[in-house]
Amino acid sequence: MPSNTQTETAFSQRVLRWFDRHGRKDLPWQRDISPYRVWLSEIMLQQTQVSTVIPYYQRMINAYPDVQTLAKAPLDEILHQWTGLGYYARARNLHKTAQIISAEFDGVFPDSVEQLQTLPGIGRSTAGAICAIAYHRHCSILDGNVKRVLARHHAIAGWPGKAAVSKQLWDIAEHNTPPQRTADYTQAIMDLGATLCTRSKPACTQCPVNSDCQALKQDETQLYPGKKARKVLPIRQTLLLIIRNKKRKILLQQRPPSGLWGGLWSFPECANEAELVTTCQRFGINIKKYQLADTLRHTFSHFHLDYTPVYIDTQNSVTRIADSNQRWVEPTAHGEIGLPAPILALLHKLKP
Repeated sequence: MPSNTQTETAFSQRVLRWFDRHGRKDLPWQRDISPYRVWLSEIMLQQTQVSTVIPYYQRMINAYPDVQTLAKAPLDEILHQWTGLGYYARARNLHKTAQIISAEFDGVFPDSVEQLQTLPGIGRSTAGAICAIAYHRHCSILDGNVKRVLARHHAIAGWPGKAAVSKQLWDIAEHNTPPQRTADYTQAIMDLGATLCTRSKPACTQCPVNSDCQALKQDETQLYPGKKARKVLPIRQTLLLIIRNKKRKILLQQRPPSGLWGGLWSFPECANEAELVTTCQRFGINIKKYQLADTLRHTFSHFHLDYTPVYIDTQNSVTRIADSNQRWVEPTAHGEIGLPAPILALLHKLKP
C-alpha cells in the first residue's frame, strides 16, 4: 500500500483528468442517475462486459423504471428479460432486494454501505458504488476492473479472491479514493480498467498512471492480477427430453427456485436412456418413438454440463396440465418465461 499521501492524490487526479478528456459519460446508467439505476447496472455488470449489458439494461429499465415496479413483477417475467445474460442468481437477488426495498424501506435505498450489504446480492463494492455515485458519499469500490488496475499499478501478487490480497487491494482503493469528486472518480477508475487496463493487451501507452505502474516497469502486466489456481472441472451428464405431442407442442418444466438454472423453464431430464419410459410416464406421457441427438456441452463456473437432447414423439394430444410448473408451448411462441440459453437454442432449432 502506498504511504505517500501526495502520491495517492496524484493517482486520483491523473485518473480524473483522463476521465474528463477520454472517459465514457453517456452509458445508459450514467443518465438520470439514481440509487436504483446504479444498483441495477452494477448487478448486471458483474462478470459481464458493458457491450453485452447495454441492451439488457435498456430493456430492464424500460420494463421496470423504478424499484416498486420491479418488486411487483413476477419472477418469471424478470427471468425472461434476463434470458441469455447468465448468472441467473443475480436476477433472483434483484427481485428479492426490490421487494425488501419496496416493503421495508418505502422504496428508498439505504445510503450506507453497511445497510446496503444486508440486502441480497449486494456486496461491499456494489454498496460502495451506490453510495459514491448516487449519494456522493466518500466510499470506495473494488470491482473486477478496479482490482486489475490496482494490482498492476502496485504489483500486488496473488489471486484477489484470497483474503490477504483482497485486504491489500481494499486498503489501496480506500487510500486512492478522493474526498472530492468521488462519484466521478468511481466511474473513472472502472472505466480505466474496462477500456485501457484490459485483461489482455492493455493500452499502457495511453494510461494516465503508467509513469509509476509497477507491473509496466517490470514488463509483467500479464502477471497481475494473479489467477485462481485452476481445477479440473467435473462433468455432469443428463438427457434433455424434448417431448412433442400430436399438436407439435413441446413440454417444459419449471426448475426449482434455487440451484442450477433456478426458477427457469427447461425440458424434463433423466439420467440415462434406461429411465426414459418411467420418466415420461410420470408426466402421463406414452412414448411413440424417440431419437438421441449429439451430446452438447455447456460450461458453468464449477462444472461442465454434457447434455444429450432426446427428441420424443408421443401418442398424447393433451395440452392442458394441472401442474403449474409444467406447460406445453409452441417452439417459436413459448411466452414470456425465463429460459436458459442452451434450452432457448434447442427450441429455436425445432420446426413448428
